Amino acid sequence: MPSVNDNFSKHISNQFNIELEQIRTQMLSMGGMVERQVSDAIDALINGNVELAEKTRERDKLANQMEMDIDQQCTKIIALRQPAASDLRLIIAISRVASDLERIGDESGRISKHAIEIANQPSRQPQIGYQEVRHIGNLVIEMVRDVLTAFSRGDLEMAYKVAKRDREVDQEYRSAIRSLVTYMMEDPRSITVVLNVMWILRSLERIGDHARSIAIHLIYQVSGEDVRHKSLREIKEAIHDSSPEDESDSYQSE
Repeated sequence: MPSVNDNFSKHISNQFNIELEQIRTQMLSMGGMVERQVSDAIDALINGNVELAEKTRERDKLANQMEMDIDQQCTKIIALRQPAASDLRLIIAISRVASDLERIGDESGRISKHAIEIANQPSRQPQIGYQEVRHIGNLVIEMVRDVLTAFSRGDLEMAYKVAKRDREVDQEYRSAIRSLVTYMMEDPRSITVVLNVMWILRSLERIGDHARSIAIHLIYQVSGEDVRHKSLREIKEAIHDSSPEDESDSYQSE
């Protein structure tokens, strides 16, 4: 694959190259931050760390600002540069990814909120459902990490694997909810804690959905195929059918 510099040299304006790389770097930096936010929110719950939970909730404000900054930069580039073909798809994809990352930050904030509510219970509560939270949490953190790696490399196969893994998260989520409902029926004293854990699991399931959505944006950016409402089989076919485009203004990731 040509290097970033080789692809940039195809643009008339070197400043355009710089602008594209800046928004791409900003988005990946935001991704690293929200990935850490998810991990910290889960750790705050497991360890009953209210201080960490509060810090994680505060970090959501930074994610909101980063999304707004990226979106403004994307809008500015489109207005001033009028990019075509794959450059335009890259900018659109970055804007959409930033939106999904901001929503992952929102879900992390909700996890932290429920973690604080559990930690502030008047009496010490058993760690009901924590094993499920840790397991599903690890799955979605890995999805977020892998989809960001896929985006940095333009790796469609890796993006497809992330999209496919969302099905596993959904299955684990449904199984965990069934177990918690049974536990709650057997011991009504656990209702308050279990309801908070169920909301946490719901947020984790949504984070998996957003990681899948980011994978879909990457597939669109690289292949030009909009597969947002396609089945996994159709997504796989779109990836295998896609071929590199010979476009003089195309920007390709490392």
